Amino acid sequence: MQKIFDGHNDVLLRLWENSRNGSDPVKEFTEGTTEGHIDLPRSKKGGLAGGISAIYIPNEQSLQLAPPDSNGHYSTPLNKPLDYTKSLVIALEIAAIALRLERAGSWRLCRTATDLDKAIDAGIFAAVLHLEGCEPISKNLDELEVWYAAGLRSLGPVWSRNNIFGHGVPFAYPAHPDTGPGLTDAGRELIKACDHMGIMVDLAHITEQGFWDVAKLSSHPLVVSHSNAHSLTPVARNLTDKQLDAVKESKGVVGLNFATTMLRADGQENADTPLSDMIRHIDYMVERMGIDCVALGSDYDGALIPKAIADASGSQALVGALRDAGYNQDDINKICLTNWQRVLRNVWRNA
Repeated sequence: MQKIFDGHNDVLLRLWENSRNGSDPVKEFTEGTTEGHIDLPRSKKGGLAGGISAIYIPNEQSLQLAPPDSNGHYSTPLNKPLDYTKSLVIALEIAAIALRLERAGSWRLCRTATDLDKAIDAGIFAAVLHLEGCEPISKNLDELEVWYAAGLRSLGPVWSRNNIFGHGVPFAYPAHPDTGPGLTDAGRELIKACDHMGIMVDLAHITEQGFWDVAKLSSHPLVVSHSNAHSLTPVARNLTDKQLDAVKESKGVVGLNFATTMLRADGQENADTPLSDMIRHIDYMVERMGIDCVALGSDYDGALIPKAIADASGSQALVGALRDAGYNQDDINKICLTNWQRVLRNVWRNA
């Protein structure tokens, strides 16, 4: 079975939300559930060896995509910025679940590239702690050292809303990612700090201007954990050809997002989306950037995905589709596993 390391999931959010209703998050992850996309039994069944697991602070009101008009177009307004104190409390509660899972042996929080390699080789779910939107960090960045000590090795300055560090893109179709300003002065300092500490910066939700701001400041490979090709699906969250070229130039990586809105030519939420739409985006990105710059970033537990995969247990369906499309074993291993290992080792600069 092909081992898969996935660039983005929201399983911690699901576990946290259910824990607020009395569920035991360690039991839910370890023993399995019928909810969502990821738990340990389904991951083992589907060859999901690990993934970048997000601490995401939900909006005060749940996100609902704006209904499409008669042409199938939609534009969902950005949610308002979040309060720092409330965000920090929630982030700490979610991080505590990640640490409890590690303490229980349900997964391993990988702080070094060697941690990552050893966990994958041993068949232990290899989790990388990620902050999706930096609302739990203040302008002076004091919390960043604490987050690093807790295991944080990846962050996205913004989610699809604005904060003190930068501006996010809305969920809109058709729309260009150049929807507003990029990094703030505080955001520039955040990128410099991440560069110094060896924290991966994820550009999945930032405006195009923010993307270029990071490209100018960072010496690390450009990473977009869960986005697709704008030329094929023109949603604001997808990447233009120029952005893809910049990722290639930096020897970075883009993880294919399984969200149907980011795969389909019509940008719609529809679980009947065929695997051929996923292959279409992979083909395009491989042709544009090369095989070394394309990976997977499912957005499991964070999006509606094709029912041909359904959840982590169905991850090998995409592997089979890649084989059917003519990708050889070396190519598949790069897309599914080793491209992420290479980039993380490069960014973390540790053993």
